Amino acid sequence: MKLSIFLCYIGLLPLSLLLACQSTSSTEGELVISRTEYAERLEGFWLGQCIANWTGLVTEMDKIGNVGEIRTGAFYTRTDWGQPDQPSIWGEGIPSALSPTIDFVFEEPGGVWSADDDTDIEYMYQYLLAQHETAFLTPQQIRKGWLTHIRTEEENFLWVSNQQALDLMQEGMLPPTTSDPAHNPHYAMIDAQLTTELFGFFAPGRPDIALKMAHLPIRTTARKEAAQIAEFYVLMYNQATSAPMSQPDSTITMQMAIQAREHLVGSEYPARMFDYVIGLYQKGLPWEATRDSIYQRYQVEQKDRYDITSQNLYCNGCFAAGINFAASLVSLFYGKGDLLETIKIGSLCGWDSDNPTATWGGMLGFILGKSGVETAFDRTFADQFNIHRTRQGFPNDGLDNFPDMARTGLEIVDRVVTNVLVGHIDSTGDAWIIPRPRAKK
Repeated sequence: MKLSIFLCYIGLLPLSLLLACQSTSSTEGELVISRTEYAERLEGFWLGQCIANWTGLVTEMDKIGNVGEIRTGAFYTRTDWGQPDQPSIWGEGIPSALSPTIDFVFEEPGGVWSADDDTDIEYMYQYLLAQHETAFLTPQQIRKGWLTHIRTEEENFLWVSNQQALDLMQEGMLPPTTSDPAHNPHYAMIDAQLTTELFGFFAPGRPDIALKMAHLPIRTTARKEAAQIAEFYVLMYNQATSAPMSQPDSTITMQMAIQAREHLVGSEYPARMFDYVIGLYQKGLPWEATRDSIYQRYQVEQKDRYDITSQNLYCNGCFAAGINFAASLVSLFYGKGDLLETIKIGSLCGWDSDNPTATWGGMLGFILGKSGVETAFDRTFADQFNIHRTRQGFPNDGLDNFPDMARTGLEIVDRVVTNVLVGHIDSTGDAWIIPRPRAKK
């Protein structure tokens, strides 16, 4: 990302002038990445994602607005942090069992983090990549993996598009047909953006390859704008692979977001949502005012071709890709790279609040590394993970741990670096040497 591009956005110039700020250049040389450091980062990813996921679950679907049959009153604000949790739309008047108050949810050392839908499909895709010793999963491998590891007859923790895709797979259909709007009317929902970010870590420094690896997994459940949004998160994760392992500041996370924005189609609602949210942020509005404004603009007024409300979906499309994407940008921008603050804002922002928190908690956890996450919270945590809470058919009765999960990730990156990126592991065995492609002029 050129500084000129960043400054153009900071100055809130029109998009046409922003694009004019770009200059072409050739990126040459090599990217050298420590495998030891990367393992620490991958542990930080899993830890940060679990903390953020379970914290966000406390407020999941508590606040979705006041359009349609289900109305939840005023949205949360920063003053609600630490206060009693309010019931979700399906809580039947009962607050979250995870915490009586809106607060961080931790797992003590010696305990076990449980899987949730914001972590389990990513875990499954990592397992499948390792099992098949490949960088690119085939339609057949994805279908077999889903049918093997996802329950079909009892609670299976799937959202609507994922469930529809699973039903279609049971009928013999393969991805990407499982997300074809002709077969899956839920293709515009949130599902893909909470299951595929991890692919961004498997091709460090190469967003093009990360997108190629994630292409079919994303289109197992998403099409059109929802697929673009999922790719935005893959790109954010991929850019994190080039960030220094330290406390990120707002400049770094903003720069990453602006670069990922370039992938979005300017005339469609994801790009317009991005431009709208960043504009309000740069004007200095409080995050609550920005959140209220996106609710009014997109769910009440249906601006920028975002017409979910007119579809009369359950809970006014509270699990749609678009509104949750806009909400995620609020916590990203206003969190300013601070892990705790980002999780707090994400938890209070509304809608499917565990999704943005898990996404950014995982990304910031990767940038910080496991020790950095512990430093941020001034404490240590459990490092075991139970995938069988939500999925099935994994080794060791589903009990895994973050160090081993990180090692599996390293093995996948080893394969991608040597077989796809035309790189190699140095003579010490502890660094990837990855050629930088020459940028197109």
